[in-house]
Amino acid sequence: MITLALAGKPNCGKSTFFKAATLADAEIANYPFTTIDANHGVAYLRAPCPCTGLDLPGGAATCGHCTDGVRFIPINLIDVAGLVPDAHLGRGLGNQFLDHLRQADAIIHVVDGSGATDAEGNPVGPGEHDPQEDIAFLPYEMTMWVYGILDKHWAKLMRQSVQRGFSLHAAIAEVLAGLSITSEDVAAAVRETGVDLGHADEAALVSFCGALLARAKPMLAVANKADLAPDALLARLAEHGVPPATAAGELALRNAARADLITYLPGDESFAVVDPAALSKAQAAGLEALRGAMTRLGGTGVQAALNRAVFELLTRIVVYPVEDETHFMDGRGRVLPDAFLMPTGATARELAFAVHTDIGKGFLYAVDARTRMRIRDTQPLKNGDIIRIVSAAK
Repeated sequence: MITLALAGKPNCGKSTFFKAATLADAEIANYPFTTIDANHGVAYLRAPCPCTGLDLPGGAATCGHCTDGVRFIPINLIDVAGLVPDAHLGRGLGNQFLDHLRQADAIIHVVDGSGATDAEGNPVGPGEHDPQEDIAFLPYEMTMWVYGILDKHWAKLMRQSVQRGFSLHAAIAEVLAGLSITSEDVAAAVRETGVDLGHADEAALVSFCGALLARAKPMLAVANKADLAPDALLARLAEHGVPPATAAGELALRNAARADLITYLPGDESFAVVDPAALSKAQAAGLEALRGAMTRLGGTGVQAALNRAVFELLTRIVVYPVEDETHFMDGRGRVLPDAFLMPTGATARELAFAVHTDIGKGFLYAVDARTRMRIRDTQPLKNGDIIRIVSAAK
């Protein structure tokens, strides 16, 4: 399952973001280092369900595994404790929390878009700190952390590559294997930076590590607390590709929906009040203020950040395997029960292995359930495909 990590300086709203995305218990407080140990939970991506428009068994309107044609696909989410400048040198809570980021496929960098916390997460007046200064902070800390790992082994790596003829690319990948870095990643980072690893100085190696990290742990910065930020500041952040979000707003909406006060699906741009007469004055005022913020921001931004991290940074698509292409069912008679996140360009054979290793080993052919036609095992799958895999495996 895909794993995303929430990272950033203390007191930027990471734990609120985590709780909003997962509805898991997480301590939230207005002081640095609220989170000591990383929180782990399950969040969900939002995608259109392919059941709409299909001729489903019994004339059913939906597959039963979506909500009004909206499919929610689980992913792992980690809330990593706050990092301060020079964390790679052990400041704040230090390298142990950088180490938590090893587990992530991609990182959502939560930035305090309101400018109400300084570089170390201490509360200041609204707008007293420029959040643009925080955007480069996390990539720098992680780059220097990776550089520190590589530098620790560099002399040995160089000696082995010269004396024993080892591939330097492979040796670097082995040292950084915990970050899921491959020899191909190393080669790509060399091409991107033009660094001659055999004669690289510190600056060149730092540049190389930054490129390597960008491939292995792609990162999306999000301006949290955007409901408290002026339009001009949000516009400047948007110029740097930093979208707005209000994690507190998303948490309030999910709690209100769970209490049946409103109808709302994560990722909707607005919500509907179920019974206005059932709201207290404070609840009604709070929801109206939140509606205004959502109109201004285009939603709360939490679901959009999760989706963007997986579908854009990690370039995943959603594919639905079935055993009965005529009725879009699995072997237990369930309609479209499973949604698999696959890399863009993945083939039917690769989907077979994702379903089960034995299914992949026994792969014979695949069928596009919509057209009822066989597809080549090398043909790239498309987002939303419904695929029957025929395998010799039982």
